[in-house]
Amino acid sequence: MTTIELWLLAVGLAMDCFAVSIASGIILKRIRWRAMLTMAFAFGLFQALMPFIGWMCTYMFSHLIENIDHWIAFAILAFLGGRMIRESFKDEECRHEYDPTRLKVVLILAIATSIDALAVGISFSCLGINTFTDILTPVSIIGLVSSLLSMAGLLFGIRFGCGIAHKIRAELLGGIILVAIGTKILIEHLFF
Repeated sequence: MTTIELWLLAVGLAMDCFAVSIASGIILKRIRWRAMLTMAFAFGLFQALMPFIGWMCTYMFSHLIENIDHWIAFAILAFLGGRMIRESFKDEECRHEYDPTRLKVVLILAIATSIDALAVGISFSCLGINTFTDILTPVSIIGLVSSLLSMAGLLFGIRFGCGIAHKIRAELLGGIILVAIGTKILIEHLFF
């Protein structure tokens, strides 16, 4: 996986965080640094932790699936991307009934938005990331991008509110990125 693909993957994964952060910013209505920094940190932490957990779980048996690992990586990324694309077309109300200043709510949102990253960690193992030092760069980039996009989403939601949030379609963009990366992995392994 190239550096550009890694950054694009991180952006694709962080789009769920970005979308939830926009909604949370709309609810906050004004800058509350403590709540915003807590949310951005939690989103980045869980987005980094989940791929690491997925990688650790599959690291032990990746040698058993090395003949089909490219298909597994493609299937995971295409499934996650397809689901994000489908979700982007669902009609949702802009108002949400949660309090983004409560730690319990932030942790639940952080876990919910990072479940996809767990599957990506499985694909990292299939792509030949075999050592602890090799996994540190991808999970660090994913965590950093998720934190930054979460903060940007919060500020965006506070500033622009509901009207613009539906026009961005962050989940659609993230889904397209994940499907494109999965397709590229499959093509490279089948033809090159």
